[in-house]
Amino acid sequence: MIGVLSTLTKRVKRNKIAALDARAAMVAAAEWLTRAQDATGTGGVSAYYDLKSHKWAAAYPETTGYIIPTFFRYAEFSGQTEYRERALRMAAWESDIQLPEGGVRAGTMDATQVVPTIFNTGQVMFGWLAAWEQTGEPRFRDSLVHAAQWLLAAQDADGAWRRFASPFAAHKVNTYNTRVAFALAQAGKILKKLEYTEAAIRNINWALTQMRSNGWLENNDLEDNARPLTHTIAYAARGILEVGLIAKNSAFVDAAARIARAVAGTQRRDGALPGRLDAQWRSAARWSCVTGNAQMAIIWRRLARETGDHFWKAHAEQATRFNISVQALSVADAGIRGGIPGSHPLRGGYMSYRFPNWAAKFFIDAVLLQLT
Repeated sequence: MIGVLSTLTKRVKRNKIAALDARAAMVAAAEWLTRAQDATGTGGVSAYYDLKSHKWAAAYPETTGYIIPTFFRYAEFSGQTEYRERALRMAAWESDIQLPEGGVRAGTMDATQVVPTIFNTGQVMFGWLAAWEQTGEPRFRDSLVHAAQWLLAAQDADGAWRRFASPFAAHKVNTYNTRVAFALAQAGKILKKLEYTEAAIRNINWALTQMRSNGWLENNDLEDNARPLTHTIAYAARGILEVGLIAKNSAFVDAAARIARAVAGTQRRDGALPGRLDAQWRSAARWSCVTGNAQMAIIWRRLARETGDHFWKAHAEQATRFNISVQALSVADAGIRGGIPGSHPLRGGYMSYRFPNWAAKFFIDAVLLQLT
């Protein structure tokens, strides 16, 4: 264990000195995700690689779902059809394990509780929608519509989701469910189902009732609502932004930009963001949530592209450069090589000593936006 940590530390130092190659880093992250998928033997993607045990976790339906569109985009960018085939295997697996009511189960496949949850269902919808657009196979559309109808039935009149929260999160009401609204709005646009878009708009309107004048959102963390992770802050901001763009609602876009600008103000000189932020947008953690860095890079690039304001680009580039600097590219352990750590340093408070699949997914998305 000490030897591995020493090697990783040395690698980080070398990355900071060397010219950073975003394309090579993205390729390494994509290859890491293929190993994470192969590790489960199911079509689903392992939730993470644990550095302490040197073991892959069980397949994770939630994040496998939103890796699907990433693999389709990466296949097109790279010309490697293997990634398209892998994405289709993921989508078929997700349909196989969809719960009878239409929802997607909480947690990993070895979780002791098998219950549907709102957030996970929304994330897998991204995958079914992408697979249906790629293939036209009715199976994927059927799974997508079944999931969407379940979400609509579970939504309260004010737009919030208060039922079917994850049993593995501390809170039952979450503003980061705006990322579920994003999935509904995207499905509504592609399938031409107005009721999906209307449900998404209701959720964003509810979420904005949770926003303080400085842009900070209440009820926006997995465990500690007073100090939310940049990971969940980014989930919420991305949902508000994308629903705003789909619905052509400038107030939503402006709200997302207010969050994005506040987070940009916390960026450190090395490009990292604090892992947690308090209600005054002050650092509430010394470590950095590497996933959150990647997600914010995506949001900043989306804002730059959609608004024409190039203020955002420098922040995105700095965040991506930092993430590349903490990626281990020359480590023998295949569970580490090319992966993106949950926290930096590794002992930090989010996914400590683990390499989560969603960190690699969002990193690839951020680099694809940079290169295309």
